[in-house]
Amino acid sequence: MDPERLIAIIGAGPVGLAAAARLIERGLHPVIFEQGPGPAAAVRDWGHVRVFTPWRYLVDEAAGRMLRRNGWTPPDPDELPTGAEIADQYLEPLARLPAIARGLHTRALVTAVTRKGIGKLQTSGREQAPFLIHWQDREWQDRHTLVRAVIDASGTWYQPAPLGVMGIPVPGEEDAGERLAYGIPDVLGAERARYAGRRVLVVGGGHSAMNAVLDLLRLREAVPGTEVVWALRRAGLEHVVGGGRHDELPARGELGLAAAQAVERGDLQRLAPFSVTALSRTEHGLRVDGVHAGRHESLEVDRVVACTGFRPNTAMLRELRLELDPVMEAPPRLAPLIDPNVHSCGTVPPHGVDELRHPESGFYIAGMKSYGRAPTFLMATGYEQVRSIAAELAGDHEAAREVHLQLPDTGVCSAGPAGSCCAPAPAPRRTPSGAASCCGGG
Repeated sequence: MDPERLIAIIGAGPVGLAAAARLIERGLHPVIFEQGPGPAAAVRDWGHVRVFTPWRYLVDEAAGRMLRRNGWTPPDPDELPTGAEIADQYLEPLARLPAIARGLHTRALVTAVTRKGIGKLQTSGREQAPFLIHWQDREWQDRHTLVRAVIDASGTWYQPAPLGVMGIPVPGEEDAGERLAYGIPDVLGAERARYAGRRVLVVGGGHSAMNAVLDLLRLREAVPGTEVVWALRRAGLEHVVGGGRHDELPARGELGLAAAQAVERGDLQRLAPFSVTALSRTEHGLRVDGVHAGRHESLEVDRVVACTGFRPNTAMLRELRLELDPVMEAPPRLAPLIDPNVHSCGTVPPHGVDELRHPESGFYIAGMKSYGRAPTFLMATGYEQVRSIAAELAGDHEAAREVHLQLPDTGVCSAGPAGSCCAPAPAPRRTPSGAASCCGGG
């Protein structure tokens, strides 16, 4: 295949496969590198979780068109699927379509992305040189593929943030072994035996933590000996409630309300504000040391669930010229739209190729990884990103700058009036043209 027509996509998750569909519609040829055993490998890791986003926002338009031409019946647009249902009913059928399957490599680990024959310091001839994808196949053999452009949609799932409030693991974290889990463990299914009748500490205040807490409380209904302790870095319940009944994704609002109500009923022990400072193994569990409301405190638990977010891994991109915001680790023009310090409501306006641009022409990071350390992301946002990127790569620069998406509002602006993104005269830092407000005012 002529490298001039090949576009590399790293990651065969929802956004990576949507990128493939968009490129195919544009007459370009995607070659997809997925490190997992099959498409949607990361989605299957949280397959037991029912998302708060209905199907209408989970199916990319181009992907849906390709599937329907091949006899696919779309799910009910108002239903809320689990991760496994998203993989089974949408992503797997999409990946099996011949136009996509012929370019899909699974168990393909990308180790580096470079310019062919050109180092990072060399400018002359850089933009004319194709990209070279360095990867290992399922037999761990080193392979190389030349492409014209690269879309990194590899996500952040395999790079969870550590427990330490300063961004590094706390003492003992790396030695906690199986008693420490990251993400949302399947406590009602495959991992039930590990959590039933145990005292479990959940750390984190986002939607993943809320799901973990509520699942553990459901487990307690069946196994009364189960105890739940919830450690949050911020006091108060406002950030847990979120937009509540004003959220345009009702299930997202209901999740926050249910978690807050569980706290108010005393269904669990809440520690807030609490930051973990150390873990140490005991005979039967873990000792957790931390600072609770300014005072040192220790507690004994059987297990810890860390829901402290994710961060991007850019190691394989080290020889490319990237430009990342020093706070968010996102492209500088995207960062002010998603930075919780200046954009508290979490309602991110649709954005595309201009906000995702890097100094390395033809290279883009899309999907969750494009958000760097930002906590809020919807699949539909990633679909809009790759729609714009595919149009740009096809030479349709006008379409690349159109907006084809209206995202549901979170219904909340959690910052105080001073300096808030919803203040009458906001002055956010790093504000790009035309994106001064995050709450629909600008």
